Amino acid sequence: MSTKKTPKTPAEVLKSLELSGQEDLDNQIKNWVLWDRNEATLDQVIEAVHDQDWQALRVRLCNRIPFGTAGLRGGMRAGFDSINDLVIIQTAQGLAAYLTDSYPSIQKRETQGVVIGYDGRYNSKRFAQLTSAVFLNSGYKVYLFNRMTPTPFIPFTVSALKCLAGVMVTASHNPKEDNGFKVYAANGAQILPPHDKKIYDAIMANLEPKPSSWDLCILTESPLVEDPYRQIYPMYYEMLKKLLPPVHLETNECSQLRFIYTPMHGVGYSFMREAFYQARLKPLIPVPEQKDPDPEFHTLIYPNPEEGREALLMAIKKAESEHCTVILANDPDADRLAAAELDPKGRWKIFTGNELGALLAWWALENYRARTSKPDVSNCIMLSSMVSSRIVGAIARAEGFTHVETLTGFKWMGNKALELQAAGRTVLFAFEEPLGFMFGMNVADKDGITAATHLATMACHLRTTRSLTLIEKLREIYDTYGYHATLSSYYTCEDPELIEQIFERLRNFDEDLPGTYPKCILDGAFEVVYVRDLTKGLDTAYADRKARLPMVPSEQMITFTFTNGFVVSLRSTSRDHKLRYYTEICALPEEKEWLELDDRLHHLTDAVVEEFYQPNVHGLIRSSQFDMQ
Repeated sequence: MSTKKTPKTPAEVLKSLELSGQEDLDNQIKNWVLWDRNEATLDQVIEAVHDQDWQALRVRLCNRIPFGTAGLRGGMRAGFDSINDLVIIQTAQGLAAYLTDSYPSIQKRETQGVVIGYDGRYNSKRFAQLTSAVFLNSGYKVYLFNRMTPTPFIPFTVSALKCLAGVMVTASHNPKEDNGFKVYAANGAQILPPHDKKIYDAIMANLEPKPSSWDLCILTESPLVEDPYRQIYPMYYEMLKKLLPPVHLETNECSQLRFIYTPMHGVGYSFMREAFYQARLKPLIPVPEQKDPDPEFHTLIYPNPEEGREALLMAIKKAESEHCTVILANDPDADRLAAAELDPKGRWKIFTGNELGALLAWWALENYRARTSKPDVSNCIMLSSMVSSRIVGAIARAEGFTHVETLTGFKWMGNKALELQAAGRTVLFAFEEPLGFMFGMNVADKDGITAATHLATMACHLRTTRSLTLIEKLREIYDTYGYHATLSSYYTCEDPELIEQIFERLRNFDEDLPGTYPKCILDGAFEVVYVRDLTKGLDTAYADRKARLPMVPSEQMITFTFTNGFVVSLRSTSRDHKLRYYTEICALPEEKEWLELDDRLHHLTDAVVEEFYQPNVHGLIRSSQFDMQ
């Protein structure tokens, strides 16, 4: 006779637990036990109840992971404050409800539907499958990629197949413990406010999982599910090739330049290999230890190309053994690009995001002229965010195209680019300092695959036609359009009230008079010309003093422009308890003393931080990260 016990029902499990006696916490414990069907995360909560670890349970169950314009991102563990099966189902149910309200047509939902992809992280495939099950049970056509996919393929698919939305399960370059849920709107760009708030409200109204949400059998049974890979893969590369004029393809084919490549244990290698084949570039030489997807990221402390040299150590070693002079790197979901080049003295120059932005902006214009029979430069647009280098603006003034500045984040640049394209403008390029580049309008978001292909094509073109390196071309750009150098870092402050107080002091600077801002630094040595305060919607550069960028009352964001080409942006968000600063020296082409300008940038940055943030007065903790760009 079998002695095997029948598994307890959730209600029976709950009955056996001795709860905390704290009503709000006990309600959330009950919800978790009744709703979660993942044995591992359910056991984490039950074990914590047995251990009477009420403090840990309160942190995990009485807080909710925020849903913003970037969707969700956080650590994977049990709890409503984290990423796990239950939270993914709740998020998918909320998103499906929001989209159903937005698109009441059943036909639209059954024909256009949603696209869902995932990267190589732990649980990414399962989270994508659970999301797909929710949408299929809600009557949506679901284009589910059945293999790991780069993030740029999701916005591309949204646009190509006219989907109502896209979901990418990824935490990009975060540590291995994290995952995320990124949402794209029907236009193929990331969502903007207030849609994130509306989706969050819909999530909160649909917290209890439907029993069908856990059943993955529907993925093999439903006629509404389809893998779009075979359709999208050739379309993506066909569109990429359209941005490469025949003259550049021929140069690529003849060039002997070879490139080392690392996808940082992510999904990029096979997709980059195909991009290079289509562009007629020499085959990539991958870093073998980092070539294949690995959720452990076992050779990297952080799988983040923004870490600079530390992230590229194995790529540098491989490059030296292969006698290659250029390194390309994508982050694990292949939406960012990093690059390095060997200089004549045998040192590796790791390009910053702003330097790559300058190179690719110049190339975007060069490329447009080469592929267009009657180029109309005056109709062209390039975009960058307010914390990125103003070098694109300098190029625009000299060459006659329009530079558009946006708020921070590709959600703003992608949507603005689509708006400008719809108005008949030709959008060539957009970039943001944290290694994000959008080349053309095939993807209304950053795309590390397309950006890498164009950087490699540019390197071949420069070597073949002018015997120039990327480093030499960057110096030429500065020589022609003016030297630009930037610094960025931050101070940590755990007190949100103090952060607000620091910024309010800057807004009430003259004897606490409202609306008065600092007029100079270093006792009048350098004067402020304009102030832009996007928290308040102010910009003194305009006669009506109204900012042309959207007002962001939920964040602290002030930019000071000085008489000598020095610009500083001060920024803080409620999410990260950081007082950030971004400074830049924007020189005129005739100013050639670049080392002197670098020294001035450091001097002015130290002064503005000391006078405006007052770190010693307030006991602010300085970051060890300090980037010269």
